[in-house]
Amino acid sequence: MTKQDPVLVIGGGSIGERHIGNLLTLGYNNIVVLRSRMLPFRTVDASKVTIVTDWESALALKPKAAFICTPTSLHISQAIMCAENGISILAEKPLSHNGEGIDELIAVCRKTGVYVQVGYMMRYHPHAETIKKWIHDQTWGKLVFFSTHWGEHLPDWHPWEDYRESYAARKELGGGAALTLSHDLDLVLWMIESPLVSHHLIQNFSSGLEVNVDSAADFLLGFENGVTGHVHLNFFQKVPRREYRFEFTEASVCFDFFQHQIEIKTKGNVETITMENFERNDLFLRQTLGFFRNMESFSIEQSIQNIQDAARVTQLCDPT
Repeated sequence: MTKQDPVLVIGGGSIGERHIGNLLTLGYNNIVVLRSRMLPFRTVDASKVTIVTDWESALALKPKAAFICTPTSLHISQAIMCAENGISILAEKPLSHNGEGIDELIAVCRKTGVYVQVGYMMRYHPHAETIKKWIHDQTWGKLVFFSTHWGEHLPDWHPWEDYRESYAARKELGGGAALTLSHDLDLVLWMIESPLVSHHLIQNFSSGLEVNVDSAADFLLGFENGVTGHVHLNFFQKVPRREYRFEFTEASVCFDFFQHQIEIKTKGNVETITMENFERNDLFLRQTLGFFRNMESFSIEQSIQNIQDAARVTQLCDPT
């Protein structure tokens, strides 16, 4: 794929604008935006993209890749539409809110041979990559236990809009803290590289936010290799906190997302690794570059594995 080939962005909300801006930054100048609401862009110069309002017009431009940036409830049907037309896909997370359509998407991908990736961009964080390697190499001994905490305040995410109307706040659009913040579930599953053998979910609906979804979720996870852990997610917390703690036999490791640092505590010593000039958008840029690289060289089984990994996260978020 060249930088002149058409790239389709489906959805022109905040995450759609982020992807459009990043594509322009990376030199992709043939961007087609499919949107249903013709609201003004906040951060994108509309003259730099081609805007269409129906699938036929979008497909007529023959895009090679699509970024799906719509509410969660639309992801699967739009992914299937893209795959049927030979368009590789980067779908925003979560891939699905209920698991319906996963098997159909897999079948279509096997038939057309397209690449599918889900937007869990925390896999591209250098600190996450480092800790994953430490776990694999047992740099600090065997990993025994982990605990993650991610809490932010939903009304603060997009101050320019009514949070009650956002997809995250609405069950029918696939919202809720568990699904919306499911990056951390995907992250620990990716890091630990062992089959999950037990899990338990507790959801909290008592935050006072005007939503019809869970505002917090706690997961207890057990893996085949003996590692156990706890993932906490919430979008009612007014003072943001995002930390990942890993207890190895020889060290305690804490990754503080907002401080951009890892702290390693061993018996009698503390070491800190800090990233300078880190921006959250760097993760999206790295993810986009990785997606285009993967498009050029992948096996269909890798594509299917990405879908199955994302489906597993959705399954964990379903209390039934």
